[in-house]
Amino acid sequence: MNTWIIGARPRTLPAAVVPVALGAAAAVGIGTMTWWRVAACLIVSVALQVGVNYANDYSDGVRGTDDVRVGPTRLVASGLASPAAVKRAAFVSFGVAAVAGLAIALDTSLVLLVVGAAAIAAGWFYTGGPKPYGYLGLGEVFVFVFFGLVATVGSTYAAVGKITALSVVVGCVAGSLACALLVINNLRDIPTDRDVGKRTLAVRLGDSRTRSFYVLLIVAAFVLIGASAAWRPLTLLGMLAAPLAVAPIRTVLGGASGGALIPVLGGTGKLQLAVGLATTIGLALGG
Repeated sequence: MNTWIIGARPRTLPAAVVPVALGAAAAVGIGTMTWWRVAACLIVSVALQVGVNYANDYSDGVRGTDDVRVGPTRLVASGLASPAAVKRAAFVSFGVAAVAGLAIALDTSLVLLVVGAAAIAAGWFYTGGPKPYGYLGLGEVFVFVFFGLVATVGSTYAAVGKITALSVVVGCVAGSLACALLVINNLRDIPTDRDVGKRTLAVRLGDSRTRSFYVLLIVAAFVLIGASAAWRPLTLLGMLAAPLAVAPIRTVLGGASGGALIPVLGGTGKLQLAVGLATTIGLALGG
């Protein structure tokens, strides 16, 4: 059981929870909330995140990308689980997401089936398939779209049957912070990714510009929180989390590399949770 918990990478799960919370909070006050659909959105988002983690573990493991690794343990590369078992775990997780998503679609719009299928396909082909787009520097696009905009706007739609401009803006907040986590992960892995031909955005940008990009994403999240105050001023409660950004940004701009960036991942995760919680409270109170 501990092996599979390690493979699920629970520290990445805030990236799945925060957008659903923001989307649900953005729906408060604009219609009758259907809470079971919000719960189903959470299942979809978390199961998709876990599925992506297992899929990446499998695909990178069989390619040998993770043979030399600084970050958290991967199941296939470390030999803790067979490639076939990790692949099954990925598809079971995607299956859970599909079932929950089907329930939402049947009660709202069948168009969501297309969105869900795209999300699962994007999760698998991030590092899977003959030409994984994560190896081409497009991973941040996937994260921003599906763990930012789609998860947030989709949760608002599932809750009240409407898409709002506010949900789009706070979806960009979630997407920016989720991308910041991926950017740090890829910054840490630039040397090993470059050696195995994994052309992530960090590899393409280079060390210095990747560090600047990380800071830009954090700043963008707070700028967008400020923009969301045009609809609900209490969303400015999200600004209370800003001090948590200081240490990670200072470490990144200070030139930390390799294992020294692992605490930045933890700090960015805490920032993401704090921003999510405070902004969610502000959205709900202001609705």
